[in-house]
Amino acid sequence: MKHSTNQQKRRGRGPARRIGRTLALVLPVVLVLSGTLAVTRVNWSGNPSNSVLTASDASDIAADGKAAHRAPQDVLRDKLLTELQENDPGVVLTHLQQAVAERPSLAKHCTSIARALGRAAVRIYGPTRAQSYARPVCDTSFASGVAASHI
Repeated sequence: MKHSTNQQKRRGRGPARRIGRTLALVLPVVLVLSGTLAVTRVNWSGNPSNSVLTASDASDIAADGKAAHRAPQDVLRDKLLTELQENDPGVVLTHLQQAVAERPSLAKHCTSIARALGRAAVRIYGPTRAQSYARPVCDTSFASGVAASHI
């Protein structure tokens, strides 16, 4: 009689053990997926109006292979150089200062960006007019960019 009692106990553990094993396999996968989805919902851009990266945004970025692997300082430099075509260097330098204030990690790249803006300003405005916009942004790097292009 004792033998049949042990079999009943084992059978009682069977479904519970299977459920436990299933949960042990499925639960980590669910947690990883929910964590990944949570990270995609965080506003990493700093732009409050664009808080969610949608699948179409990701495909647009991935379509341009270079854009997916560009550093923030390269994106900022290119944006400011493009803006220099439309605005005077004073406005662009103000935007550089604002970008560095908003993202302090860009401060170490401020000098190279300001020099690139100075060189571009010489090409657009000529050395004398470009120099007139010089001001102490990133340790006068804009002015050194102007001077380097003029020599």
